[in-house]
Amino acid sequence: MASILPPPLADSFLFHGHDPSHSSSLSNSHFTVSQTHFVASSSRSEGRQPHQPIPAQEATPPKPKVTIRTRLSQLCKEGRPEIAVRIFDAIPTPPTLLWNTIIIGLICNAMPYEALRIYARMNFSRPAVKPDYYTFSSTLKACAQTRQLKLGKSIHCQVLRSLLTPSRILGNSILSMYSSCYRAENVKVDVVRLLFDRMLKRNVITWNTIIAWYVKKGRPHESFAQFKLMMEVGIKPSVVTFVNVFPAVAEIRDRTLANVLYGLLLKFGSTFSDDLFVVSSAIFMYSEILDVESARKVFNLCSEKNIEVWNTMIDGYVQNDLPDEAIEIFLEVASSELLVPDEVTCLAGLMAVSQIQMLDLGHQVHASMFKSFQELPVILLNGLIVMYSRCNSVETAFLVFDKMVERDIVSWNTMASAFVQNGFDIEGLMLVYEMQKQGLCVDSVTATTLLSAASNLRTLSIGKQTHAYLFRHGIKFEGMDSYLIDMYAKSGMIESAEKLFLNNDSNEKDQVTWNAMITSYAQNGKTSEAVMVFKQMLAQNQLPSSVTLASILPACSATGGVSFGKQLHGYATRHFLDGNVFVSTALVDMYGKCGVISNAETLFNRMPQRNSVSFTTMILGYGHHGLGEKALSLFHAMPNSGIKPDAVTLVAVLTACSYAGLVEEGLRIFKAMEKEYMILPTFEHCSCVVDMLGRAGRVEEAYEFAKKTQVEGNMVGIWGSLLGACRIHGEYELGKMVAEHLFEMEDIGKGVAGYHVLLSNMHAEEGKWENVDRVRQVMREKGLSKEIGCSWIEVGGLVHTFVSRDQKHPKCEQIYSTLEDLVTVMSSSGNNCGVGFHESSVLENIT
Repeated sequence: MASILPPPLADSFLFHGHDPSHSSSLSNSHFTVSQTHFVASSSRSEGRQPHQPIPAQEATPPKPKVTIRTRLSQLCKEGRPEIAVRIFDAIPTPPTLLWNTIIIGLICNAMPYEALRIYARMNFSRPAVKPDYYTFSSTLKACAQTRQLKLGKSIHCQVLRSLLTPSRILGNSILSMYSSCYRAENVKVDVVRLLFDRMLKRNVITWNTIIAWYVKKGRPHESFAQFKLMMEVGIKPSVVTFVNVFPAVAEIRDRTLANVLYGLLLKFGSTFSDDLFVVSSAIFMYSEILDVESARKVFNLCSEKNIEVWNTMIDGYVQNDLPDEAIEIFLEVASSELLVPDEVTCLAGLMAVSQIQMLDLGHQVHASMFKSFQELPVILLNGLIVMYSRCNSVETAFLVFDKMVERDIVSWNTMASAFVQNGFDIEGLMLVYEMQKQGLCVDSVTATTLLSAASNLRTLSIGKQTHAYLFRHGIKFEGMDSYLIDMYAKSGMIESAEKLFLNNDSNEKDQVTWNAMITSYAQNGKTSEAVMVFKQMLAQNQLPSSVTLASILPACSATGGVSFGKQLHGYATRHFLDGNVFVSTALVDMYGKCGVISNAETLFNRMPQRNSVSFTTMILGYGHHGLGEKALSLFHAMPNSGIKPDAVTLVAVLTACSYAGLVEEGLRIFKAMEKEYMILPTFEHCSCVVDMLGRAGRVEEAYEFAKKTQVEGNMVGIWGSLLGACRIHGEYELGKMVAEHLFEMEDIGKGVAGYHVLLSNMHAEEGKWENVDRVRQVMREKGLSKEIGCSWIEVGGLVHTFVSRDQKHPKCEQIYSTLEDLVTVMSSSGNNCGVGFHESSVLENIT
């Protein structure tokens, strides 16, 4: 076994709290092999391989004790600690020097638990052996590596009872043990700081420990302050100092400070700047502060890179959403004859493919892993499941899962989540049930999958069962309330979501919980409540995030509250959130739906990033404003931007063609869907075509198209659009046939009342009052009533709500009088307003 420690540090720094730049005879006394006749006649001179088992007689210890210590040290340095232990065990009464040698040798071979067992034997040995500085120092190091806090405290007490004169080496070991073993967030009294302040003699190792401790505690400013203080008192930093302080600057996210610190590193020469640990730490720092260019410069300046440096650069690109660059470097590593990708390399490559979502590239990364592994470890198989699911190949992901010989809880959770994220909610639930049959318990990650599946399926029973399970088992996790609120809201239980939200103390609500409630209100049409919660969030000094803005802006779109929308736009600009693609898209949607299409267009053109949703939103905005030519132009420009239209984009462009009367262009796009865009038409696309033909007066053609349409999904929308076209263009007889066919459908759903009213209006326009009464009678028998219409208008920054037939408004008489005047003007201008105002009011009151 080779040492896991870097060669410059292995001998003295880590085991004796001793900086390698100040090496003394201490390290030599333990690890330098004496040139004795025993070494000269070693296995190497006899032609035996270094790792070949030694003969039994060789286990008999030679008489000179110095030779024994040298031999033990040599065996440990050669990676044969087991043989060293056998020789040591054969010694009847080993002195402290030999106990120290074997303990240090085991630690050097990454066997800290074995080292602690030897130390325990030393304590109970007879005659008693007294530990010295090096015993305590080495054993404390083993405690630090194994996170044995109780044992470390016990050894600290032994040090105090031993009345040894305080030494810097031992003090550093004690300090290092506490800083390694303590979980920073659970420390009530900062023992590390207390010990640091009491140390009279400090060297660079001492300062390195306190700098790293504050980074661990999440207090980067104090960490950097300790670094400055160290420099002020004249302590020269070591390589480890920069390795520790770079993460602090990364967390502070100060680019100027990062450049100054790296410049200081360069002043200390190539010994510092070429150290691979420093290079990796510097790349990490620049990547964290979003300065990937500087990270790449540091990477390029390094002449001899190990796999850790390559891994850090790949991960830096991944963390900064630059998957193309990450893949480029990964493939360079994979094709190199000098480098062997490890687990970290492969995971970073899989994450990059997950971001770019290119299945062919994913297959290439998958194949390259077998250069390093004959059998892929579980962690990489889990990564493959994630990668394939993100590339919309959930079947391949399940194939990987199904062939796994060993699975951990992460494997099950990853596969279940992959199913749910790809729309296979039932399969995800079934996998969770199978996981429980295998004896694995539901954890917080599983619960999020179950709640997401329940939300998607609108299945309240599953969501309630999961909620009850979490409550019974006392499981709590970050964001749990937001998942529950989303589940209840999407399952139609907005009151339960409200109750859950209100029962949570305002001071304990995190940003995710506020966002979930705002989104729930907005998605359930409760726009005023969504705005109210948003204002409460601001009152609690919770700053809105990009997710908050993307959630609240649709509420502005629904109410036409452009003034409030502009305020949100201003906030996004001031806090640099307008560059977020989701926020920008929501702003484009808001301006488009509020009638300010010019603002929407300007904002869209300035977007630094666009996706298919951005294009779809702008195309739909053009369509709603009758700007069909602009909608078509933008649609055809999508491929030039590297974005492929999806099914929703095609619905938007067909809608735009329908509103603008561009029938032939719309039909051409519809016919090219399967061949040119590789998208099968759905009932939404067919409904757009029927609406487009109907608006253009080609009702018979629309009827023939509807009859021939054979697609899965809700056909009600197609025939409903056709019925509306028949009413607009006075196709009374055809309309009756369409209505008869429509009412025979089993999945007509909530729209049935509206379609009855539409048919009743057609009868009224033809003067068929007996048929009007018949329709009204059917509606009474079925308990149907038309959904009350509601409109919003913003005047002077205040949004006014107007409900159909509302008599509560103080100026309702003036409002209705104005409406009658508008209907008269429109009728005189040749616009078909349907039945007269008074006649329609009679129909509105059908119950």
